[in-house]
Amino acid sequence: MAATGSAIIAENICKRYGEVRALNGFSLTVPAGVVYGLLGPNGSGKTTAVKALTTLSRFDSGSAVVAGFDVVRQPEMVRTRIGLTGQYAAVDELLTGWENLVMFGRLYNFAPRDARKRADDLLAQFDLVEAGKRPVGQYSGGMRRRLDLALSLIQAPEVLFLDEPTTGLDPKSRNQVWNAVRDLVAGGTTVLLTTQYLEEADQLAYRIAVIDAGVVIADGTADELKSRTGGDQITVVVRDARDLAPATAIIGRISGSEPQVSEAERRISAPAADRIATLTDVVRTLSDANITAEDISVRRPTLDEAFLALTGRRTTSTAEPEGVLR
Repeated sequence: MAATGSAIIAENICKRYGEVRALNGFSLTVPAGVVYGLLGPNGSGKTTAVKALTTLSRFDSGSAVVAGFDVVRQPEMVRTRIGLTGQYAAVDELLTGWENLVMFGRLYNFAPRDARKRADDLLAQFDLVEAGKRPVGQYSGGMRRRLDLALSLIQAPEVLFLDEPTTGLDPKSRNQVWNAVRDLVAGGTTVLLTTQYLEEADQLAYRIAVIDAGVVIADGTADELKSRTGGDQITVVVRDARDLAPATAIIGRISGSEPQVSEAERRISAPAADRIATLTDVVRTLSDANITAEDISVRRPTLDEAFLALTGRRTTSTAEPEGVLR
């Protein structure tokens, strides 16, 4: 592990594919022992960053240290300390899960007995003991991804790179993978997770970096990123459309800002700097004015709204050059 307590340190990495700037000054520091999310739309450079940090692709300039070793000058030392699970499974579908694990163990120069024991341990860890007896071609999506995770842990890596590990999975399978990731981190593994799923980053990540056009444009906890959209919002739906104007005036006075109004839905929204005090004042004042509300709610911005505010686009809105970067 890096002496500084950081599992990954990337500084000003640049990478070009012809005229395309895949990474354009990418910098990131990931503390040890956490899930760190790397969030961005297609074409933002997420997968290119993973390739650079895992020694799979040489970058043009900048520097990177992973698990305490320089990615450019000490690539072999980095490779022995990391695991990588990509977007697509790299397994033999004709072999059983157990046979795949043993084969990978042997490829990592495990003795036959040690490879078999490691396969048994990993199948138990990922709740695949029974499935391990069946050909991988019969696995569900969630089982396949859990096997992918198990394969990436053959060497018990200090740092695990997960590149969009739940793409295409149903909600149940996605939750199974999430639980497996939480267990890994509880055991001391550092995880860098790239994803397009905002809920996934919100659920798993200790901190999140937002990447766009090959550079990190924001990072922080999910709550910190959400707060950049302007904080909590109070929303009121009045029963009678004739009450819309006086209710808007009341909410604007309490919030100290100009509310957003939807006449068709009889809905009024405004910032709520102090969510409890604002809610209490609005309920009491509307009641005093004999205005009936069908619904009143205070909510925090979603990570989707934060991402949209930061990048001006949603995570899946941008196409990418085929075969170049993701």
